[in-house]
Amino acid sequence: MSIYLNKDSKVIVQGITGGEGSKHTARMLAAGTQVVGGVNARKAGTTVSHTAKDGSTVELPVFGSVAEAMAETGADTSIVFVPPAFAKDAVIEAVDAGIGLLVVITEGIPVQDSAEFWAHAKAKGTTRIIGPNCPGIITPDESLVGITPANITGKGPIGLVSKSGTLTYQMMFELRDIGFSTAIGIGGDPIIGTTHIDALEAFEADPETKAIVMIGEIGGDAEERAADFIKANVTKPVVGYVAGFTAPEGKTMGHAGAIVSGSSGTAEAKQVALEAAGVKVGKTPSETARLMREVIESL
Repeated sequence: MSIYLNKDSKVIVQGITGGEGSKHTARMLAAGTQVVGGVNARKAGTTVSHTAKDGSTVELPVFGSVAEAMAETGADTSIVFVPPAFAKDAVIEAVDAGIGLLVVITEGIPVQDSAEFWAHAKAKGTTRIIGPNCPGIITPDESLVGITPANITGKGPIGLVSKSGTLTYQMMFELRDIGFSTAIGIGGDPIIGTTHIDALEAFEADPETKAIVMIGEIGGDAEERAADFIKANVTKPVVGYVAGFTAPEGKTMGHAGAIVSGSSGTAEAKQVALEAAGVKVGKTPSETARLMREVIESL
């Protein structure tokens, strides 16, 4: 089992002919993802050549719209590799077409644009957005929709949800001998489509996920709200890490959402909330991995 993504997911790439879109389409195919086509209105009717996981050459059709791509290929998932200025239109197009899962990799999307497409998706009620400004989602040995290196780890019983891309990769690598059901990088922008709570709820419902790692960071109150949710709804063991224990107050650290105001949003406050909910919190990624190792050994 997995959450949101599996080997049967059919994926299209919005921006497939661009540099990033092309590079990561190749990597997704190499990971076994069923990439069935792409979207670029200016290059509709053409094809792009790539190599499949088995080494064969595949010609992927380029469509003029997401709706056309879905109608022709049966796609249920899309990934957006579109510059920030055009990302909102790309997301709204995919939502209007009724895509089920939409991964938005693009960094630097204006917060107002994110607010608008998030509200639009919420009103439509058919599309789950992951991101923006995220590494995407991977179900190891089945499918990758994003930029996570697919060779870090294999399938296993751990579910991972993280605000940070690089910490996602590190945690997957540190626990590679155990493996993951699904790993999701939800992004660190102030407005994101899928939250810690969404992922926790899905992992709780997934019978193959036995334990969960949750990686947060300073800024906002998402981790505190996740702690409340864990306390009330999650029966599986959760191990946590909060990036930013040494961050100076009032400084924006990396992600647009990672800003601390007074005592609100500090790593310490988040740690206290999580530990009160029964979550074991590591001071470093490596300590967090060790805590998860202990949890798995005790199951």
